[in-house]
Amino acid sequence: MLELEGYCVLQAENGDEGLRLVRHRRIALILLGLRLSGVDGWVVLGQLKSQPELLSIAVVVLTASAAVLQRGRVLAAGAADYLIKPMSAASLRETVDRILRSKRRH
Repeated sequence: MLELEGYCVLQAENGDEGLRLVRHRRIALILLGLRLSGVDGWVVLGQLKSQPELLSIAVVVLTASAAVLQRGRVLAAGAADYLIKPMSAASLRETVDRILRSKRRH
């Protein structure tokens, strides 16, 4: 969906690969699932928000509706936002656009 909007999108197969990717590429925003093979999404989020060189990367957590009660935990852990799957293309695009616009202002 985001590639069709003109965004450059990189994908990681699991949490370990994602963490390696962010250390070698300039990344502005991560869409992060909580249930990943290998290192889970909570660990990835913790790593991203505990390392000074990765702090500027905005993270949007994508999770199933059953996890809606985790919203506070996700935001307290440093995520910029939270989307419940399945999300519409419009809500994904709006969230990504809003966060990236905000990052450009700072």
